[in-house]
Amino acid sequence: MPKISIFGGGAWGSALHFAFKEKNSAFIISRKNLNSKAQITQEEAQDSDYFVVAIVSSALHLWLSTHPLPKEAKILVASKGIANGEFVSEIFSKAYPNAKLSYLAGPSFAKEVQNALPCALNIHSESMGFAKEWSMLFPSFIKPYISLDVMGGEIGGAYKNVIAIASGICEGLGLGNNARASLVARGLVEMTRFGKFFGAQDSTFLGLSGAGDLFLTANSTLSRNFRVGIYLAQGRKLQEILDDLGEVAEGVKTSEEIYTLAQKHNIYTPIAKEVAQIIQGKNPKQSLLDLMQS
Repeated sequence: MPKISIFGGGAWGSALHFAFKEKNSAFIISRKNLNSKAQITQEEAQDSDYFVVAIVSSALHLWLSTHPLPKEAKILVASKGIANGEFVSEIFSKAYPNAKLSYLAGPSFAKEVQNALPCALNIHSESMGFAKEWSMLFPSFIKPYISLDVMGGEIGGAYKNVIAIASGICEGLGLGNNARASLVARGLVEMTRFGKFFGAQDSTFLGLSGAGDLFLTANSTLSRNFRVGIYLAQGRKLQEILDDLGEVAEGVKTSEEIYTLAQKHNIYTPIAKEVAQIIQGKNPKQSLLDLMQS
């Protein structure tokens, strides 16, 4: 049986631990390995066949510098976001150029995964063989699909958190279902435009890693990013919101990263722009007026 080490101390890391353990009984896993600050031992690295990384993107550079995985490791990256202008796939490709890298994306609330509720996810990889190998390890309640569009899956997984904040703001302002549906639909167009600039495929954004993940995250209070948007619309301070959440809302940092890249490359991203500016203190009602006129 395969031996898998899972790294990620949050709800998503714990959910993946539960999911993989359902099918694979021989695990090299300890509670320490679920703590994002824990360091892998040399013995664990040598004894593991597979590695799953679910560390928040803002901490990835530091984490990778303190967690030396085998140079040719089989790694499934479940992290999402952009850090210092770099996509997660770029960070891993630089850190482990010889590793067998795959990336996980798609509609999946951690709470529902931990309850073994059915879902479908995408395994994105530049190698069909790497992705197929990971697909054999998934539990019965997760149906894995394979995609060669790494950038599309990554941008979909990151961008949807930003649109989810905007959708939560719509909800918090009481703008109605028409406004929220319109915003989410235009958000899908916006993330597709952004993704195409970086070489992603249109079809990816119509699938699990694009529309599927977006519709889930932008329409439920189970989404931390959606709740952040609701609270921002209510006039609460960002730091107070994040303190109360007790978990990372990736869309906060990602909105600023996307806005910075959009300005650099002259990409039209009006929703991400307004979310970034609201994060920086702009009044959400003014952002609504500006969006309606842009």
